[in-house]
Parts: sequence; C-alpha cells; structure tokens
Amino acid sequence: MKKEFLSVGKIVGTHGVRGMVRIQPWCDTPEFLCSFKTVYLDENGGNKLQLITPKPHGNVVISTIKNVNSIDDAEKLRNKIIYIKRDDAKLEDDQYFIEELIGCEAIDVDTNELLGIVSDVSQTGANDVWHIKKNDKEYLIPCIDEVVISVDIQNNKVIIKQMKGLFDDED
Repeated sequence: MKKEFLSVGKIVGTHGVRGMVRIQPWCDTPEFLCSFKTVYLDENGGNKLQLITPKPHGNVVISTIKNVNSIDDAEKLRNKIIYIKRDDAKLEDDQYFIEELIGCEAIDVDTNELLGIVSDVSQTGANDVWHIKKNDKEYLIPCIDEVVISVDIQNNKVIIKQMKGLFDDED
C-alpha cells in the first residue's frame, strides 16, 4: 500500500562534538538516504528536520541537522526513527519500498486466486524472500522474476506465478 511517509532509517548516535548525527539507513544504500534534505521524526510528517550535507560513512550516513549545534542536542535525537515523504523519493517504475509491500494481496497469475497477504520481507543477499500468510499458514516466496510477475503498490496487489511446492506440500 502506497504510504505518504516511509521510515528510512534510525539515528543511532552522535558524531563529533558539534551536533552531527549517525543515521543507520534502512534503504538499499546510504547514498539513497543522502539524496534527501528534509526528513521527519513522525510517520505523519511531523517534526521536520533539515539535513545539511549528509554523507555516506561506511554503512551509515553522517549529517549535520539545522539548529542542532551541540553533542547534547544531537544526543536527544538518538534512537529516533526518520521518515521521508514518499513523493520526494525518485524511484523507477519497477521499484518500491519494502514497507509498501507489507499488506499487499498476493494473487495467482493463472487463477486470480488470493494466495495470501505479504506479511514480511527477509533480505537474504541473493534475493529477497516474501512471507505470505493465509489463515494460519506462512509461505516463503523467493522474489525472483520467475515467481513475482508484477507489483502494483497503488492497488495493493502482487501477482505471483506459483511454482511447484511453494504453496502446497508437494515435492
């Protein structure tokens, strides 16, 4: 489901003594997070923060924040989740945020049958694995081109091609 604001990271600590913070990005790369100058401390767009010169630093982002000028000010932001406005994100048509997949209906491409609801996504390295729940069962589906036919965040649907053994007990 397309959301107006999405969580993209967490302020995990301070950097130096002049109020810089370390942000753990929850996106594919720290560089993606660095493309935003405005972030929010609220999932509804409240408590706007202006990032000044965010830069990747290993697997985190280091940034100064407007009006945060001391280590004490920065320390108050520790463990805060940061959000971006979804419309500010520049994504290709076939890209989406994991957070938007959660709650989507998984539909069989051949039968139009509801296979379940996407409840979680595990990032395994080779490919993501979608957790699809139906009733009291959970199915693990590899996010590969042969299985995931299309993703329609706007209409809250993902179209799946069932492979033998994914949704049944067959070998």
